[in-house]
Amino acid sequence: MTKKRQDKLWDAKFVKTIKKLVPGTPLREGLENILRAKMGVLVLVGNNQPLLDVVDGGFSLNCEYTPAGFYELGKMDGALILSSDLKHIIYANAQLVPDSRIPTTETGTRHRTAERVARQTGGLVIAISQRRNLITMYLGDLRYTLKDITVSLSRANQALQTLEKYCKVLVRSLTNLSALEFEDFVTLLDVAEIIIRVEQVSRIAMEIERHVIELGSEGRLVSMQLEELMAEQDDMELLLKDYCFNGCQEQEVREQLAALPEESLEPYTICRILGYGATPNILDVPVVPHGFRVLRRIPRLPMSIVENVVSHFKTLHCIYNATIVELDDVEGIGEVRAKTIKDGLKRVREQALLDRNM
Repeated sequence: MTKKRQDKLWDAKFVKTIKKLVPGTPLREGLENILRAKMGVLVLVGNNQPLLDVVDGGFSLNCEYTPAGFYELGKMDGALILSSDLKHIIYANAQLVPDSRIPTTETGTRHRTAERVARQTGGLVIAISQRRNLITMYLGDLRYTLKDITVSLSRANQALQTLEKYCKVLVRSLTNLSALEFEDFVTLLDVAEIIIRVEQVSRIAMEIERHVIELGSEGRLVSMQLEELMAEQDDMELLLKDYCFNGCQEQEVREQLAALPEESLEPYTICRILGYGATPNILDVPVVPHGFRVLRRIPRLPMSIVENVVSHFKTLHCIYNATIVELDDVEGIGEVRAKTIKDGLKRVREQALLDRNM
């Protein structure tokens, strides 16, 4: 599946819908009951007129939804129609009659009907395959097979282990970058490699977030571990503030990076997106940071003050070599804060040089 297709799949509407089907929800419990009984069923969610137009026959119930009642009614051959809020079973043993001219890639009768109804109405249709023992949801043109809880949990834990390794490497790389920044030895290759690493960490975290969504109540511990690993991961924004070439908009750069397929995450592409071009020797070009990322490592220094300091001095080198009097001249900085910045930068530099050599 392409990245563009994945992004479309996990848009806000899809996420809102899939949350109705995750473990811990009444609907998922009813579906799991049918799955364990190795039965097939077709479910249409929604009771507005465009959806009801494809419903023919069946028993009009309008009874309260319960997983047990849903399971018993699912034993009949026809489809089950649920209200939009999933609180009532509107019809049982109904027939769904979509337009037969609507194209479908499915082969089984139940799944062909489900896909056509979803495409025709834009609504949510769920099909359980009796033969393959799978739950498949259709939402408009989207099709998604719900994963078994154990499979999702296993994949989430594997992704967490990968993320932990990537985060450790990223921390070491950022420490090395800090040391190079204070020594004025940074090249575009150093910057590009770290941006690639930050983007990879972001993508792994996004994959885990999707597993957490699909795990529902079973994903609480995974979510806690993810939050701990990503607690202070704002590196991409600060890196782009430090190294985007004049005229490049950070938000646009961020969007371009996020849209890159995995195989295109390489240094020359990163340099081009940052606005430096992609000439043969571009990776060896020395660059000077503005100082956003390093200044943000000083405790209790608001972003507004950081922006004022960078706007005044332009580069980290100038900020580091500024006197307390010169720092005091910056808007919003008094003598006390100027001393805090001066001492803070010295501590960050000493720590970066020390950690790099450990």
